[in-house]
Amino acid sequence: MLKVNLAILIAALSTAAFAEEKKPWEVEVELGAIATSGNTETTSLHTKLGIQQNLNRFKNEYIFSSLYKEDEITQDDDTKVKEKTANRYLLSAKSAYQLADSDSDKSYLFGFVSYTNDKFGAYKTYQTVALGYGDWIYSNETVNWFVEAGPGYFRGERVLDSDDPSNPYIYEVEQGALLRVATQLEWKVTQTAVFKQIISVEGGSDNTRSLSETSLAASISNAMQMKFAFAIANDSKVAPGKEKTDTTTSATIVYKF
Repeated sequence: MLKVNLAILIAALSTAAFAEEKKPWEVEVELGAIATSGNTETTSLHTKLGIQQNLNRFKNEYIFSSLYKEDEITQDDDTKVKEKTANRYLLSAKSAYQLADSDSDKSYLFGFVSYTNDKFGAYKTYQTVALGYGDWIYSNETVNWFVEAGPGYFRGERVLDSDDPSNPYIYEVEQGALLRVATQLEWKVTQTAVFKQIISVEGGSDNTRSLSETSLAASISNAMQMKFAFAIANDSKVAPGKEKTDTTTSATIVYKF
């Protein structure tokens, strides 16, 4: 998984100069990595690839993100082994169609799909699809804020405890209708700093999944930013021994082109 992520990044980092005007294609690549040795040995890699396609009335967004972490664990016999402690990736796609060809009316219809694979999470896999309506509550050169909502469907493999030592985890499939509500606020604090808040809630009969990311990005150059982010993922229904909430704090370099 680590080699695949690095290959994606190497291919994507052949950047051109980034401009502020809307282009047919806009790409953002994030990379954050930590490696320590000595008394404590850890390796972690956080990556994100975001692609935005701007058409006349259509705006399409594609996102791939991953988190990989490996720690050195001391066993009962005092021997040390390296063990994966995080291995998660997310794929999502969204298409929005603006209802009116006007800058004053920015309401739109959207379609959204996502797939999450998390070997250490409350759900091994989680898939959602949703359709709905969205609108920009406020939009100018400094602040952009939209809200969207619509019905959809989810399918997840929820991790259950198992008494069988040869099979420490078993999975229960959950699926059904959901209501997805999402919002994004982007605030250009200064000419070189941008604050962003993204929240989504997917409520179903079996589980309610809430995702949040709060970030602040500061420009280093025209094509590069330093980004600090705090992400929260919460599931209302988890197996005994599993935490309902996962958090991730990251510092990444963002390349735009």
